[in-house]
Amino acid sequence: MRQARVRRTMTADGLRRVHCARTCCGSCSPSCSPSRSHSRSRARGFTLIELLVTLAILGVLASMTVPVAQVMRQREREQQLRAALHEIREAIDAYHTASKDGRIQKEAGASDYPVNLELLVQGVPDQQDPKAHKMYFLRRIPRDPMNDHDPQLADAATWGKRAYASEADDPQEGDDVYDVYSMSNGIGLDGIPYRKW
Repeated sequence: MRQARVRRTMTADGLRRVHCARTCCGSCSPSCSPSRSHSRSRARGFTLIELLVTLAILGVLASMTVPVAQVMRQREREQQLRAALHEIREAIDAYHTASKDGRIQKEAGASDYPVNLELLVQGVPDQQDPKAHKMYFLRRIPRDPMNDHDPQLADAATWGKRAYASEADDPQEGDDVYDVYSMSNGIGLDGIPYRKW
């Protein structure tokens, strides 16, 4: 009888332990393992430290991205500046060649360069054409991408002009347009001021 009671007690105690292991709430007994309740609370979300570390990493990545984006934007504008200068200078040279060949009428004593940039778009009559068709050297005058302070300026007014009679170190406007340059005071990624390009 005594052995049967001990067996019943052990059996009941064993069942209680099995029940606690399956549905542990942390309050059954000190021997009950609360690992399941901890894993449930961990799966609920980030801890404060994890959240702060994530925000710090995102902040560092954002601070690295901004300068890269600025450099890329500056490089893009510099490419536009190079292309615009090349286009205008080629048109001026083409006008000069046509004038030297006697295809453009000019006043006595005038140079073979255009009197203004607009003339390259407006066109001039070809003196060697019986019908005097116009010769055009530019479809339109590109704007200086570095001179975006005043959007009301005409495209030709965004450029600095150098007359043939002026010095390279001190370009001044005059009776003709020998060259153009950017009026921006900025410095390129290559270290050369945009006015010197």
